[in-house]
Amino acid sequence: MPEPLRGPEFGSYAPDEVVWLLKDLSAVDLEADVAERESRIQAGEAHYAESLPVEYQPDAAYRELFDKVLAESAERLALAVATVAELVVAERGDNVVLVSLARAGTPIGVLMRRWLARRTPSLDVPHYAVSIVRDRGIDAVALDYLAAHHDPADIVFVDGWTGKGAITHELADALDAYAAAGGARFDPDLAVLADPGACVRTYGTRDDFLIASACLNSTVSGLVSRTVLNDTLIGPGDFHGAKFYAELAADDVSGKLLEAVTAAFDTIHPRVAAQVAELRAADRSPTWAGWASVEQVRAAYGISSVNFVKPGVGETTRVLLRRVPWRVLVREADAPEHAHIRMLATARDVPVEVVPDLAYACMGLIKDVKK
Repeated sequence: MPEPLRGPEFGSYAPDEVVWLLKDLSAVDLEADVAERESRIQAGEAHYAESLPVEYQPDAAYRELFDKVLAESAERLALAVATVAELVVAERGDNVVLVSLARAGTPIGVLMRRWLARRTPSLDVPHYAVSIVRDRGIDAVALDYLAAHHDPADIVFVDGWTGKGAITHELADALDAYAAAGGARFDPDLAVLADPGACVRTYGTRDDFLIASACLNSTVSGLVSRTVLNDTLIGPGDFHGAKFYAELAADDVSGKLLEAVTAAFDTIHPRVAAQVAELRAADRSPTWAGWASVEQVRAAYGISSVNFVKPGVGETTRVLLRRVPWRVLVREADAPEHAHIRMLATARDVPVEVVPDLAYACMGLIKDVKK
């Protein structure tokens, strides 16, 4: 088994907050020009996980907006974190092992672990971060490691939010394939902070609201890159890879996010039990309403693939930070939850179009560079 990674040698999170089941590729030059990378991906010459986009570092005005967003949304984030954490232990027991999908899931896993430690100080919930790649599945070596160290029945996979549900499908299919190949059986029920796409049954909220950790790249996710799966670097016995951007330490706000949300736990505590009870009594079956909405937008705008339609605040932000955006659709022109998106769109000269009946607060449309 390869050795896991921990901070501060890898990532800026404390070593007890998360164990990274990743291979350290920090010394490898993997970044490519965003436009060139997009062109190769869309032409089928490369997979998005084989390289990394150059990390876009927003200007001072945008970073100020992040601080404002975090201050205004910390309580809402805290309530969603507490709700999904309580839902998980209510339905899966206190022996849970949190396994976040790197990297969007990792800040959420850290916060869920913090909430559970606050609730029951004797409860030391293990938290790992693993890689999952669209069209390539979850890291099977990481699953081998988890199965060797924990009861697979205790593993709960965690992500930040759902878009149209592609990763939800990917996780379920990959875990089925792993079990069919002779591996352990893991529960595919994904726990997320926000489920605007109605793709999962374990969530803190289904509101499409702004999660501050979606506003930035590695500087809000422990200074870790998105994950890499490249046959020249990742062998059969290796974990998937990632980079630690230690050189961005001066801009790192990962700890600021954690502290702001943790500080709000006392304030939201009296509301958690009722929220959890309401969810447990409700029909939480996935409806996949988000996917249907994406198909409608794809058809209306003549877009060749649903992969070019990224729904929700988090996914739209990602389009503007690391893809080649074509346009942004918003449900309301001046909604506060996407003020940062409008700022990014202006900075990148991307048109913003108001679509009043949009199922999500916003959607990001990727440019088809082949046209």
